[in-house]
Amino acid sequence: MKNIVLSAIALLGLSLSLSAQKKGDVEFGFNVGYNSYSVSDAHTASDAGIGYNFAGSIDYYFSNAWSIKGKLIYDQKGWDNGFIEDEFGSFTTDFNLNYVTLPVMASWHFGNNRNWYLHFGPYFGFLLNAEETRYGEDITEAFNENDFGFALGIGVKIPVSNKLKLFFELDGQGGLTDIFKQNNYSAVTNSRTSFNIGLNFLMK
Repeated sequence: MKNIVLSAIALLGLSLSLSAQKKGDVEFGFNVGYNSYSVSDAHTASDAGIGYNFAGSIDYYFSNAWSIKGKLIYDQKGWDNGFIEDEFGSFTTDFNLNYVTLPVMASWHFGNNRNWYLHFGPYFGFLLNAEETRYGEDITEAFNENDFGFALGIGVKIPVSNKLKLFFELDGQGGLTDIFKQNNYSAVTNSRTSFNIGLNFLMK
């Protein structure tokens, strides 16, 4: 029994050592994620809403510890318990904004086998549509088509085989540009935090 345990530990150690990437390696990945999102201006922040994201990614290693990561994300954002006005008065409603988001980030890989990573860099968002939920009205025309901000995340990759890894990731985005086309007050910006689960594939 002792030999079996020692053999299992040795195989795990071998797997972890083989999992560390090197200069020139390329990883492709995909993930699903749970989003918590809101908006804020210079004075207040909205109530948070919940949604999801789907993403594909590519990671190019230019050293053993650093890579450039690009993502293509279907990203749900917006806020809850906002207000909309019509001829009958003001009503509470939720606002759902759907984006395609493109982060381009530096990724630092750390830990004994470099299975942990920290990524950071700018993102560019492209609005697909916007809707308020009380009446199901399309309000896309009220919002800017583009969103720009900063992305930051941390995660860990767990080797499944030499070319396949399962990863868990906590990822955040903070907008820097006003989401509204017409706004006479301080800029309203997006904020989104997500917990993601996915797979990475090493291409060789």
